[in-house]
Amino acid sequence: MGGALSMRKKDPATPRSAYQRGIDLLARREYSQRELCQRLAARGHDASEAEAALGELTAHNYQSDARYAEMLTRGRAAQGYGPRRIRMELAAQGITRARAQAVMDALDHDWAQAAADLLRRRYGASLRTADGRARAAQFLLRRGFDAATVRSATRTELDEAADGDD
Repeated sequence: MGGALSMRKKDPATPRSAYQRGIDLLARREYSQRELCQRLAARGHDASEAEAALGELTAHNYQSDARYAEMLTRGRAAQGYGPRRIRMELAAQGITRARAQAVMDALDHDWAQAAADLLRRRYGASLRTADGRARAAQFLLRRGFDAATVRSATRTELDEAADGDD
């Protein structure tokens, strides 16, 4: 019965400290300080206790806004989101503009190529029509790509489609 896979039961009478809850949350994934503070508050910890726990978690390098920003940026870029959308999401999570810019610069991502690849996968032959290009352009803008990248990607896809007709 007491095998290697026995589960440790939590005692419901013993409340978990904000620090312990922070550790539990961070064991699953990275959180920004703002997001972690909100999660702790939602679990009934007062602001001073949550702030003290965050200070300790950060001091032990269990929580890092820099690490969170890198994780979020890499993940969103891989999902096909553009730099504007990623910066907005970082700002919403309390990441400073300077840190967000540093992470974006360090990413070394070819946004124009990413936009063109995304259009090729999602729209394919429909890019040959003006309506298809307009839908594709709106899609890229919603995804957070800037207007110059959108123009370049839709024009590139149009040029490649025209070359394929020869």
